[in-house]
Amino acid sequence: MFDFPSPNAARSESSARALLEHSFVQCKRLLLRWSRDPATMIQALLYPALTLVMFRLVLGDSVSAATGQPAIYGNVPLIALVGAMFGSVVSAVGLKLERKSGLLSRFWTLPVHRASGLVGRMLAEAVRVFATTVLIVAVGMLLGFRFNQGLPAAVAMMLVPVLFGMGFAVMVTALATISGDAPLVELVSILCTLLMFFNSGFVPVFAYPTWLQPIVQYQPMSCAVDAMRGLSLGGPVLEPLLQTTAWSLGLIAIFLYPAIRGYRRAAATG
Repeated sequence: MFDFPSPNAARSESSARALLEHSFVQCKRLLLRWSRDPATMIQALLYPALTLVMFRLVLGDSVSAATGQPAIYGNVPLIALVGAMFGSVVSAVGLKLERKSGLLSRFWTLPVHRASGLVGRMLAEAVRVFATTVLIVAVGMLLGFRFNQGLPAAVAMMLVPVLFGMGFAVMVTALATISGDAPLVELVSILCTLLMFFNSGFVPVFAYPTWLQPIVQYQPMSCAVDAMRGLSLGGPVLEPLLQTTAWSLGLIAIFLYPAIRGYRRAAATG
């Protein structure tokens, strides 16, 4: 059971303390739900881990021999980002189901902070992305991945997918709440699949056709992969990290208001 406040606490439901407390309750609710949902666990944990192993076994030696760069230092960041994206897509589909089932409307009638549902969801997304990253890095270390730049760089590398994932999560949450029955979220998963094969983590940028290289180099996944590679193996860090931050903050700036409006409408009218 979740410790939402009783009706006699309604007077404080709009306070900052209520927002914090209720957001953590919503975060806990979602984490427990995801941990008990096989589809979410497969997409967030099992699928990325198996994909990393497949990349290493099928493509790792070939890419390393052709490019002169250890493929594992691109594959681990890539798969961590893929796990963040596909997990958010599954979460957004679950949000649409909560709207249809009336669960969001039920929360709306309780004396809880109106913003706690959305804030709690973003907190849960951050925890999920970090847990996925930890698993992927652990599997990667079994396959030869190492941190060569010290502990602070290692910690920073683990947080890059969280930064990247927050921008993506806000976007898919907005699409899930404003799309109605249109399959916008499902279409995003197709885009994610395309991005997975056109970035600097799959193969280096110079391996792509010349006309495609600028697109691959500056798409958000490549920026995040390059930052994570620099923080683990070595190489440029500041520029790709700033680019990743710009992409993430840009997505949040564009989609935060639609996400707030859409979530509010979905909860009030669901």
